[in-house]
Amino acid sequence: MPSNVILSINAGSSSLKVSVFSYHPHAPSSSHPTPLATIQVTGLTAPPATLRYDRGDHHIKSQPLPETDVNSQETAYEYIIHHLTSDAGLPELSHPDDIEFACHRVVHGGDYDKPVRIDRDTFHRLEELSDLAPLHNAGALTIVKAVHDKCPQASNIAFFDNAFHHTLPEAARTYAIDQKVAKRNKLRKYGFHGLSYAFITRSVAAHLAVPAAELNLIALHLGSGASACCIKGGTSIDTSMGLTPLDGLPGATRSGSVDPSLIFHFTHDAGKLSPSSAKGMHITEAEEILNKKSGWQALTGTTDFGAISAKAEQGDAACRLAFDIFVDRITDFVAAYYVKLGGKVDALVFAGGIGEKGARLRQAVVEKVACLGFAVDEGRNERPDGEAVVTDIGKEGGSGKHRILICLTDEQAEMARECVQDADGLRRPA
Repeated sequence: MPSNVILSINAGSSSLKVSVFSYHPHAPSSSHPTPLATIQVTGLTAPPATLRYDRGDHHIKSQPLPETDVNSQETAYEYIIHHLTSDAGLPELSHPDDIEFACHRVVHGGDYDKPVRIDRDTFHRLEELSDLAPLHNAGALTIVKAVHDKCPQASNIAFFDNAFHHTLPEAARTYAIDQKVAKRNKLRKYGFHGLSYAFITRSVAAHLAVPAAELNLIALHLGSGASACCIKGGTSIDTSMGLTPLDGLPGATRSGSVDPSLIFHFTHDAGKLSPSSAKGMHITEAEEILNKKSGWQALTGTTDFGAISAKAEQGDAACRLAFDIFVDRITDFVAAYYVKLGGKVDALVFAGGIGEKGARLRQAVVEKVACLGFAVDEGRNERPDGEAVVTDIGKEGGSGKHRILICLTDEQAEMARECVQDADGLRRPA
C-alpha cells in the first residue's frame, strides 16, 4: 500500500527543524504516522550554520554549511529539501511533489482552536496576529512562503501552540483591565506549548491506562522556553504563559513574570522600536529586553541550563541564584495547580529538554513540594529510562502519594498525528 509524506516544520528565530513522516491514506484515522527522518539547521544568526540529520542508523552531527548557501530561513529550507530528496536512503521522498502535507508550528493562533489549512485569507489573518507575537510568528510565516514556492503541491497546515488552551475558564483567561479594550484588542491569556501538552496528555493517559478525559496532571514543559499547565479531565484549565510566551516562568533569555512597571524603571526607551524591528515586525525595546536580554543569560552569562546546574552545585553564586529562582517559580505553579485540582493529581510530569535531562532540578522541585505528597526515587531520577516515552521516577509507597513522570515530548510527532487524524478535512481540494 503506497504511503504519503508529511513534513512537520518548526521554525525558530535562528534555526529550522523538519521531521519527515509517512502514513497510509487508507489506514484508520487513529493510526500513527511513521517517523522517517529528522533534519535541523541551526546557527542561522551566528554563521556558519550547522546541519544535524538523523535517519535510522545514518547520522550527521554539527556539519558546518557554506555561509554563501545557507544564511536565512528560506535558504535553510531550500537546503533541507535538497538534502532530503537527494538521500537515496529516503525513497519515500525523492521529489518535492511527494510531500502531501507541510505542518507548521505557529506559536500564536489567536482564537483558532484547531489546525487549519493555510490559504490566502488564513495567511493574512496570521500576519495580523503577528502583532500579538512579533518575535514568534514571523519565522513560521516565512517558511510557509518558502514551502509554497518550493513544494507547490503540498497542503500547508498551521498548528497553533495556544490551541490546547482554548478550554481555559473565563476567570483564568481574563485580565483585570477594561474589557471593551481587551475584547477589541484580543488581550487575554492564551497559553502556549500546547502541542507539547497535547502529546503529554495522550502519552501519560496511555502509560497510566486512564482515559484522557479522566486524567488530572500538573505538567511542566521546561526548556529554553518554560511553562506549566494545569490539566483537569484531559483539558487545560490554567497555564503559566499568558498573552504571549513571556509571562510565567523565566527562560534562557526571557524574564518570565515581572511587575509590569519594572521595564519603565529599567529603561526610558521602553516604548521605542527596537533596532531588531523590521518591515511587518514591530518590536519595542521593552519586548526586546524582556524576551531576548533577560532570563538565565542575564543572570549567569549563559543559556545552557545544564552548565548552570553543574556550576550551582560547585558553588558558583550567580548560577546558584539562577537555579534557585527557577525552582522557586516552578514550585509556585505546582502548588497553585495542586489546589486547583483539589489534590486529585494523577501525576506531576516533567518534559522539555531541561525537564527530561535535569535530574538536579527535578529533585529540587519535588523536595520543595514534598508536603503535597510528592517524593522522588533518587535512583530512578538519576538514571531514568532514556528510551521510554513516559518513565516513572516517583518513590512508591510511603511519602510518594502521587506519581512523578518524565515524558519525552515530541511536538513534531503531535502535529503529524493530528494531521493524519483529520487528513481528509485538511487536504487541499483537488
